Amino acid sequence: MEEDSPEEFLAEFKEKHLGAWGIVQITAGTGLAVYAMWAGVLMPGFRKVPLRLQVLEAHKHGFGPTVGYELNPWLVRLANFHAWRAGHYGKVLYRQEDLWKVDLTECKNVTVFLAPSVLSLLQEKMEAELPDDALVVAGRFPFTEWTPCRIEGDGVDRAWAYTMQAQRLPAGSAVLPVPKELKSPV
Repeated sequence: MEEDSPEEFLAEFKEKHLGAWGIVQITAGTGLAVYAMWAGVLMPGFRKVPLRLQVLEAHKHGFGPTVGYELNPWLVRLANFHAWRAGHYGKVLYRQEDLWKVDLTECKNVTVFLAPSVLSLLQEKMEAELPDDALVVAGRFPFTEWTPCRIEGDGVDRAWAYTMQAQRLPAGSAVLPVPKELKSPV
């Protein structure tokens, strides 16, 4: 059996009438594709970041400068909208950049919301670049090789806080105190 060339297939397709059932199939297929894109790519980024230390919340609590990095342009726009709505537009910066190419040497507070498959790579980057007095907060998934100084929330809203200085101590060393930024108000 001889295969049709793409041009022949397209010409044959154009001659056929889809009918109601064909339109229903195309609509259903398109709907499933859009839902899959939403569920797999966009929806996880729209979920609440726990511990109230995402970039906007970090700014409200006096952490600064506050910069967010995200590759998804829709999430960058959404973040800018939330900053504007909260009255912090221009004070909080969101950049559409690759986190792996960002220099973290000047960062003091880092909040990450990433899948477990990339956390070990990010852990290496942060150990190499962050200063000892940096604080790292991981939302939804912990750094498995680090010891947190504080854990908050439950289920998908759980977050782990880590001090870089504690992560660099030899195993069995005394644990450093919890930074004042993470202590609960009395």
